[in-house]
Amino acid sequence: MDNNNVNSAILERVERVVEALQDNSVKMGELLAVHNEKLDKQDRIDAVLFEKIESLHKDLNRETDAIKKGCERDIRKVDERLRTIEKKMWSIFGALSIISVIVSPIGQKFMKSLTQQTQSSSIEIVRPLMSELS
Repeated sequence: MDNNNVNSAILERVERVVEALQDNSVKMGELLAVHNEKLDKQDRIDAVLFEKIESLHKDLNRETDAIKKGCERDIRKVDERLRTIEKKMWSIFGALSIISVIVSPIGQKFMKSLTQQTQSSSIEIVRPLMSELS
């Protein structure tokens, strides 16, 4: 009898352990189902977020290209204006150089020599005519 009591106590205990394991197995299954549902939901959220990020990336690239084209256009305009200003500056520089040479003492002597040659040649022509008349 003692042996039967021990065996039945062991069987009873094993049955309780098996029932506890079954309960734990059911609970684990429920936890795994909830966990899988959360993972699926997170995957859907991730897909939406990645789609939004991709859309933002495309928008950013489009805006960047527009800004780049605008900057290139502005640089070309500034370059054209600088070239025009540079041409005007060189023209003014040339004109000022010519004026400063003419106004300088050397330029004055040169200008006098030009005007004296025409006067002296006209005087020389006139003198012989006067001497012939007298």
